[in-house]
Amino acid sequence: MPDAQSNVALPAMRVSYEQGSLEEKLLAATWHEQLALWLDEAIRAGAPEPNAMVLATADTQGRPSSRTVLAKGLDERGLVFYTNYTSNKSHDLIATRYASATFPWLVMQRQATVRGTVEKVSAAETAAYWNSRPRGSQLGAWASPQSRVVNDRTVLESALANIQRQFADAERVPVPPHWGGWRIRPESVEFWQGRQDRMHDRLCYRLGRDGWTVNRLAP
Repeated sequence: MPDAQSNVALPAMRVSYEQGSLEEKLLAATWHEQLALWLDEAIRAGAPEPNAMVLATADTQGRPSSRTVLAKGLDERGLVFYTNYTSNKSHDLIATRYASATFPWLVMQRQATVRGTVEKVSAAETAAYWNSRPRGSQLGAWASPQSRVVNDRTVLESALANIQRQFADAERVPVPPHWGGWRIRPESVEFWQGRQDRMHDRLCYRLGRDGWTVNRLAP
């Protein structure tokens, strides 16, 4: 039987959020400018992996999955990350064409959440990012059958060794046909700033028929 006292401290764990506030008049004109601003502030604050975001997807039966990925592109079109197109996350995205991603900047008592439809990025955009990756990461993308069951670690190590031999004489490692980028095209982007007494600031950009509006949400 599990130790009944193992989680005894969880109910008592609390942090008083007192680092800042968020006012409508201080927001950037667009969601992507505001997100870029907060990303820059997270970098300067020394937040670990400031471009890390928790990506949530769901399958056709509505069963959710979440995992941490790295944002690798941001502009007025949306937010981009790269992955294996045969992975579980890509299967979900192909089926539903919808995703949510949250940046948890805990050190700043902030988070930002982007929700919207998804699309694959162009082959040219994928190639440009691929060419910026370390060679080891490129080889790993070729070697890993992402999300599939493998018997043990040696299967992965053997696959990587085979790929290293395959491209040993290649100056450039090509983009795998099963690998590329996804872009989340936001329908809503929420910026959350922790406040005292759990009266947090939540400001949300929402896309409607007449363009973007900003609303304050109750915490």
